[in-house]
Amino acid sequence: MTVEQFLTYLQHEKRYSPHTVQSYRTDLIQFRDFMSQTFEIELEAVEYVHVRNFMVWLMEEGITENSIGRKLSTLRSFYKYLVRGQVIRSSPMTLVKAPKVPKRLPVFVDDQKLDVLLDSDEFFDGSFSSVRDRLVIETLFGTGMRLAELLSLKESDVNFYESTVRVLGKRNKERVVPIGKLLEDQLRAYIELKTLQNFDNKTGGLFVTDKGADAYPTLIYRIVQRYLSFISTQDKKSPHVLRHSYATSLLNRGADLNAIKELLGHASLAATQVYTHNSVERLKSIYKQAHPKA
Repeated sequence: MTVEQFLTYLQHEKRYSPHTVQSYRTDLIQFRDFMSQTFEIELEAVEYVHVRNFMVWLMEEGITENSIGRKLSTLRSFYKYLVRGQVIRSSPMTLVKAPKVPKRLPVFVDDQKLDVLLDSDEFFDGSFSSVRDRLVIETLFGTGMRLAELLSLKESDVNFYESTVRVLGKRNKERVVPIGKLLEDQLRAYIELKTLQNFDNKTGGLFVTDKGADAYPTLIYRIVQRYLSFISTQDKKSPHVLRHSYATSLLNRGADLNAIKELLGHASLAATQVYTHNSVERLKSIYKQAHPKA
């Protein structure tokens, strides 16, 4: 069973996204090359000690704990696949433990700062590109969707009657996210303005470039980084920061954790619980500022 067979399985049976499959491909090719050059063995002959050597090499190369953990996760999936296909008897990953990753709180932008940005006409001149840019920020912060989900949005995914947006998440799992009146009005205005541009866009993609082609990841990153730099000095300014901001704002205003999980499209509650740490830190800060005994 080859690496390509495994990747085909991920794509067609597990329904992983092209981006995820490419990440698996990169990890496996790197591992295969290391095994071939260092030990002159095929992937089916790998043992625990070989994987340990691979980990040591990654650490010496300065690869972060997070990246090493991801690569080991790729190898676990691959060897589990080989065991299931009876290519090997047991996985060399059984005794392998990933390096401990220091806990990091999700980076977010305070919603009051975002209000200053989005409620002001100072940063937006009314042109098509500025209307689109503002809507990108509003949509990411107003729905908490991922970058890939934003890029896959079609005009038909917006339901103005029910004030919702249909989002296609990881592994093609759909969810419906409610939108507020302000975001709904901005979506209407943007779609009308976009229609007036007479773009030759046949895909029906919601977000497009200034020339009408489908929006792409680098464009969205540039938009988010540009506008967040007006209101924030923090280093990290990405679409995912707005997803974190959405979740943190909901939690701080009393939203149920299970409801946030559904809105974000998380597979498990554990992924959502990380936001509770931000809220605890906020409570501590308020306590220190307000309580006479703090």
